[in-house]
Amino acid sequence: MSIDHSAFIAKHHRPSEPEDKQSISRTGVVVSIVLIILYLVVCTVAAIMMEIQREAVIAAGLAFIAASAISYYVQKSFHIRSSREKERELIKEVLEGSRGARIITDASDSTVYANEKFQKLCAVFGDSSLENLSKLFQEDQETLAHFRLLADQAHRGLTDSMELHCTYEDRDSWYQITAQPVAGWAGYIHWRIDDITQKLEVDRGIRDEREKLVDFTDNAPVGFFSVDENGRFVFVNATLARWLGEDIHGILTGGRLHTYFEYVPNDARPYDVTPGGGAKQMAEILMKGPGGKTFAASISQAVVNEGNGIVRTRGVVHDLTAERAMRRALQASEDKFQRFYEEAPLGIAMLNAEGAFDDCNPALANMLGYDVVEMEGRQFETVIKHDYRENALAALESINIEAHTSAPMEIVLLGKDKEAAVQMYARKLASSDNLVLHFIDMTQQKELEAQFVQSQKMQAIGQLAGGIAHDFNNLLTAMIGFCDLLLLRHKPGDPSFSDIMQIKQNSNRAANLVRQLLAFSRQQTLRPKVQDLTDILTELSHLMRRLIGVNIELDVVHGQDIGLVKVDVGQMEQVLINLAVNARDAMEDGGKLTITTDSYENKTPVEKGSDTMPPGHWVTLSVSDSGCGIPKELLSRIFEPFFTTKEVGAGTGLGLATVYGIIRQTGGYLEVKSKEKKGTVFTIYLPRLSEEEAQQDSEEESVEDDTRDLTGTARILFVEDEDAVRTFGARALANKGYEVLEADCGEAAFSLMEQQKDVVLDLMITDVIMPNMDGPTLAGKMRAENETLKIIYISGYTEEKLKDHMGENIWFLPKPFTLKQLAAKVKEALEE
Repeated sequence: MSIDHSAFIAKHHRPSEPEDKQSISRTGVVVSIVLIILYLVVCTVAAIMMEIQREAVIAAGLAFIAASAISYYVQKSFHIRSSREKERELIKEVLEGSRGARIITDASDSTVYANEKFQKLCAVFGDSSLENLSKLFQEDQETLAHFRLLADQAHRGLTDSMELHCTYEDRDSWYQITAQPVAGWAGYIHWRIDDITQKLEVDRGIRDEREKLVDFTDNAPVGFFSVDENGRFVFVNATLARWLGEDIHGILTGGRLHTYFEYVPNDARPYDVTPGGGAKQMAEILMKGPGGKTFAASISQAVVNEGNGIVRTRGVVHDLTAERAMRRALQASEDKFQRFYEEAPLGIAMLNAEGAFDDCNPALANMLGYDVVEMEGRQFETVIKHDYRENALAALESINIEAHTSAPMEIVLLGKDKEAAVQMYARKLASSDNLVLHFIDMTQQKELEAQFVQSQKMQAIGQLAGGIAHDFNNLLTAMIGFCDLLLLRHKPGDPSFSDIMQIKQNSNRAANLVRQLLAFSRQQTLRPKVQDLTDILTELSHLMRRLIGVNIELDVVHGQDIGLVKVDVGQMEQVLINLAVNARDAMEDGGKLTITTDSYENKTPVEKGSDTMPPGHWVTLSVSDSGCGIPKELLSRIFEPFFTTKEVGAGTGLGLATVYGIIRQTGGYLEVKSKEKKGTVFTIYLPRLSEEEAQQDSEEESVEDDTRDLTGTARILFVEDEDAVRTFGARALANKGYEVLEADCGEAAFSLMEQQKDVVLDLMITDVIMPNMDGPTLAGKMRAENETLKIIYISGYTEEKLKDHMGENIWFLPKPFTLKQLAAKVKEALEE
């Protein structure tokens, strides 16, 4: 585009002609004048010397001066034009080289000059004019109004600048437009149009990043701060301000670092967080929060000395409250797992891919008699008993191939010096070749199962023994009773007396054997009374010395204030004799038998053999010997009936079984400790009576008077299904003057009384166990007819079995009994 702007540029730039160029022009004029004068002087001298006419010389000088003047002014004109051309080129280059579009307009807003960038800017609208420039903003009337206002202000001589937005071809652009009136040229305006779109985008990006940074610091989970050399805050983020319970403005205007410390470090400058300070500082400090509440914080700070005593710090604060809570929770979780793992009642082990123990808990190690350290690295297959090894390893292999768990299986593990029967559960860890094994110790269960089987066997034997004893007692009652009847006619000195006594003595021996059977099966009849074990031992010690022999030393140690017990004296004597004889047989080459009494108290249940002894106060009686001891494998069998290690014929095998039965029936417990070649200790625990119980149970024992009258005239019904026992009983009572009615069963007795309604009974003696109608049932029916009827039960079983049927006017007489015992019991019942 061709624009005539020469005059504008010339005029516009004349006032600003450099002073050095003007100085050069003045110097040129002076030099020219000097040269002309010098030329005239030379010419004059030459004319005088050459005698030329003065007029000619003057004319030539004037001509020279005129030529010089014309030459000067012509040269000066060319010089000025050349300078102005250079200036115009310079201004054009400046305007064209500008980064923005440039346009110069006159008073009528016509274009005087526009650079190439302006031409491109307005090319889409036509030529380069201010009107076409305004079309960029025609989409937004408000923006267009601002542009026109800018032009009006420029025409009034005011320089101003605006940032205007335009949308063109779906592109948003921002331009900074500056309108500057040209000094000395009224109405001429220099327009500058700069595209600031990219700059604004960059600024917006910077602003967004700054806002993000501010948001990040204010909402960061850590606190940021900076203080000066006086400890005053110059920066603090919202997080730290919130922890301190202050607003940011309050901290920045009046806060000092150490005012928020619970304890200020020693030898610390106002900006230090550690004693003595330093360029890098780290410390854990108690800081004051809202309401004076403190919280533990970790502060990491860098100190920057900027010179002239100016200090700035860069600090980061971590609130340790949550972290410590997490640590405590983690520690609690670890402790819980550790307790679960180490204190678990079952064995737990970790096997690696090679089948070795990586780890195990103490329960498994104790189960096998090893330390945990000894278990680590040990191959699992080496602790499996050979009979179970193949199946166990196959089960573990199937976990790796088919599934993540295996069905529980029972195996036996080999320990250091023992075996353990266990139930094994195996599971494969996810994303690992390791296996977790759980072992439930079945040893005790197996022992319990064996004990249960043994108890079942013992119960069966006990029932058998009880049944046999009952039948024997019936036979023995008849034998002893008829012996007593014979002895009424065959007094001492009679040839048959010794034979009858021999029969009776052997019957009594048989009765003792039956009592042992009943004691073992705990079905004997006990007559417990309040006793002092010291008294029983004192009376029995002489007999025991004769029993054990002279080669065995007997030492009886009596405890002090051991208390009283309630026992059957005869049965306790039997217990002591059996234990003494057993100890004697264990000390064939002599030794020492020690019997000790003492008191014992336990506040928790205690295992005593296969029984559990409840908490309580006890009187103990220990019988220890220095004999051969009992092998460990036999300890669990020594109380079995008929079990003996003696030669055939040397023992019945009922001694210890009888002891155990008597003690348990008495309410006590029995404990055995033995070491081979060292000896054995039997300890009996009997319930200790309180003073109140002892006072209540201490009743005067009626002393049997052999001379008292056992005769009578009462009417007695004798019911017994054993003919021999019934015959003996009826004859014995008839001999004492009683009227006796006999019945061989309950039905017969009841029928007899139904037929003789006018007959009044004073006493009924009945067997307990009878076919069809038993003794208690008969008693119930008879009591329905006669509520005051006195009843005596006779039985080969213990009175304990009749506890539900005992009551007022009811007595019990155990079989076998003698004639005198029968008569005494009848007399006792009738006299009540």
